[in-house]
Amino acid sequence: MKQLIIINGPNLNLLGKREPEMYGNETFEDYLKTLQSKFKDINIDYYQSNIEGELIDKLQDIGFSYDGIILNAAAYTHTSVGIGDAVKAINTPVVEVHISNTFSREEFRHQSYISPHTKGVILGFGLLSYDLAIESFIL
Repeated sequence: MKQLIIINGPNLNLLGKREPEMYGNETFEDYLKTLQSKFKDINIDYYQSNIEGELIDKLQDIGFSYDGIILNAAAYTHTSVGIGDAVKAINTPVVEVHISNTFSREEFRHQSYISPHTKGVILGFGLLSYDLAIESFIL
């Protein structure tokens, strides 16, 4: 059985409450249950932190043992060289995910310090972006 983990960064713990017109009304914990039900042949773990160093620690802790990482570093995508370096340093393939289309938002969101070190990037499909990322590890 494949072992994947979804790692979400800052403010994604507020999904369902935060800017529902952009992010929807569903909590990520509820959506995670949907994913786990849909992909029964994959063990999907979940981790969320608002703290950059904790995200880096998690990537280092699991970055040599999982089959894949789905990373939504949220705002840290555009600011954290450290998270980008952590993704570069590990062996586990990473797919960068964003719920919104970051290219239709503020210009500073067009830059990613993570993308150059990932297997791929999926953005703009709402929570379905996570489904697509999981599918990329099945192929």
